[in-house]
Amino acid sequence: MLLHEVVEQAAATAPDAVALIDGERSFTFAQLHRRVSRATAVMASIAEPGDRVAVIGANHHGWIDLYYGVPASGCSLVFLNHRLAPAEIDALVSRSGASVILGERSQLDRLSSDAVPKFDWQQWEELLSEEGAATSAAQRVIDDADALAWLLFTSGTTAGPKGAMLSHRNVLAAVAASTAARPVDPDDVYVFPFPLCHVAGYNVVHRHSQLRPVVLVDRFDPGSFCRSVDEHRVTSTSLAATMLASLLDHLDEHPDQVRLLSSLRSIAYGASPMSATLLRRAHDLLGVDFAQGYGMTELAGNAVFLDAEAHRRGLLGEEHILRAAGKPAPGVELRLAENGEIMVRGEQVMLGYWNDPEATGSALADGWLSTGDIGRIDEQGYLSVVDRSKDIIITGGENVSSREVEDVLIAAPGVVRVAVVGAPDPHWGEMVCAFVVAADGDRFDEQAFVAHGRTQLAGFKIPKRVILIDELPVNASGKVLKNELRGRLTT
Repeated sequence: MLLHEVVEQAAATAPDAVALIDGERSFTFAQLHRRVSRATAVMASIAEPGDRVAVIGANHHGWIDLYYGVPASGCSLVFLNHRLAPAEIDALVSRSGASVILGERSQLDRLSSDAVPKFDWQQWEELLSEEGAATSAAQRVIDDADALAWLLFTSGTTAGPKGAMLSHRNVLAAVAASTAARPVDPDDVYVFPFPLCHVAGYNVVHRHSQLRPVVLVDRFDPGSFCRSVDEHRVTSTSLAATMLASLLDHLDEHPDQVRLLSSLRSIAYGASPMSATLLRRAHDLLGVDFAQGYGMTELAGNAVFLDAEAHRRGLLGEEHILRAAGKPAPGVELRLAENGEIMVRGEQVMLGYWNDPEATGSALADGWLSTGDIGRIDEQGYLSVVDRSKDIIITGGENVSSREVEDVLIAAPGVVRVAVVGAPDPHWGEMVCAFVVAADGDRFDEQAFVAHGRTQLAGFKIPKRVILIDELPVNASGKVLKNELRGRLTT
């Protein structure tokens, strides 16, 4: 199966069902299929088969045309993160060799290169409406499920970005994994609050494969999120931990808006760990089910899942379950290397890194992906992610999981968010350093904070340095940018 066939089949099965809602505009599956078909034809006039076509800008229905239409034409879609600096984006355009860039006019104007043709969303609509885009069957040149469909540059939380190459087969395997492990309700309405430039966009394809609508928001804002849920009677969403914490903070300040979320039944999360404290707070206020997905760009989405039933058990007292990432989806193989690194094999494992054979060779061997995460698997088969291998702090010869320390410190009085990293230390090699977002920085009690840690952690795991910070730096998917925090320790 190919990506565009998801929409093609949906249009044949439920042509009048709503597929996509973007602000005041909505599209049925028949309408979306027509747009994708025309997008496929337009590619023949602005790009050659095998070309890379880049897209940039905030969430917009044009992204969805390109999700399906660019790969259908035999080209591959390059996802550009508009939150990057212009020089960073220019570098990614150059590295990808993109021949065309589409997207938001304000973002296109930030780019320095004039050698690559650029089309904003208004021009894109004009291209779609031209007579030559009315038919597309003859323009489709792709019939290879292993052809490069999407090219996404990794978020680079621990190193520079690398271009993960995802085929039609990779993306649809991730969709199948989610369908098997996290079934979609027949009346589901899903709001997508992440940037479409992130691999989380595979969730759009997932919902479309189940004939369900997706509501786009241009960016995550707690107030507008609540209004979108209410207006469209949204039943499910996906949130990073930072998003959920912001939503709960907003509802604490505006308790009358809790009623706007009455239709919401489930929240999926991933991208970063979710503390038991935060889950309980959300459950007590919203009464929703939770589901976790563990994955990454190189896996085209999630591959390991902790379902709603497991979360219910965890919230009822089996708290160890809440520290697990879950169990592999059908079709996903999982093992731990000798050093504890999580290895994944399955059809959703990427093709490799764009023009980077050395990195590809390091990441892939016999179909197994080296995730860079350290994990353990318990007797029930649950995978727990101990930490990123980069985020294991080695102090005085002892290994300290920054995640373990964070899970304890987040429950300290007055703490809103916390991130733990290793700071260079001439005696211990590294020392544990905690960056803290406090509810009231002027009244934050560092001694009480450290004392709280001592009640549950060994002495060598206690932060030797505590730094108050207004906000933790995060990337588009909500992951804390620990490399940026480490950089602050050396400047």
